[in-house]
Amino acid sequence: MEGKLILVPTPIGNLGDITLRAIECLRDADFIYAEDTRKTGILLKHLNLDKRTSSYHNFNEHQIVQNIVKQISEGRNIVLVSDAGTPAISDPGFLLVRECLAQKLSVECLPGATAFVPALVKSGLPNDRFVFEGFLPVKKGRHTRLQNLKEEKRTMIFYESPHRILKTLLEFAELFGADRPCSVSRELTKIYEQTYNGTLTEVHLELKNGIVKGEFVLVVKGMED
Repeated sequence: MEGKLILVPTPIGNLGDITLRAIECLRDADFIYAEDTRKTGILLKHLNLDKRTSSYHNFNEHQIVQNIVKQISEGRNIVLVSDAGTPAISDPGFLLVRECLAQKLSVECLPGATAFVPALVKSGLPNDRFVFEGFLPVKKGRHTRLQNLKEEKRTMIFYESPHRILKTLLEFAELFGADRPCSVSRELTKIYEQTYNGTLTEVHLELKNGIVKGEFVLVVKGMED
């Protein structure tokens, strides 16, 4: 009997955001692969689930993907989770999904948490058309990627680390214009969740005088016609 790969979104902060269906999949999985087994272990303990987990991350996925595919082809139901949010969205998962599809194996993805959706919705910026850029390259290819976005008319969404958010806001102000509207959310769904709205210059100043910790989602309005 053929198994399947199930991608299960996990909470991006508040553990109460786990869905009933996600709990069922974690409970019934033959095996769980996790980006960080320690973080997933905390979630499983919270859910009172005693399950075996193994690491699947950017540094080992090429080495173990065929082993996972073999497990699925032998009839096992394999769950993949990332540290937070939906696997394969700025997290490992794409390579495994692609290989499973190439081998004609079943792939299922549950709906659930992902950071950019609430950040976009609460930004107040146009959300009928948008482009998700994830993390920009730190060095190689960064300038080219930014130049390609200079005339983007859709709302743009980026992930950024606390170590680079201020510098990125300055880069964006120079590229898109200091008065371009934006929204920056940090620590979404957590106790200290904050959102800063305004122009790129205003948000940079406010954030510079505020708290630069946690994970950030940056939403920038596209160029007007």
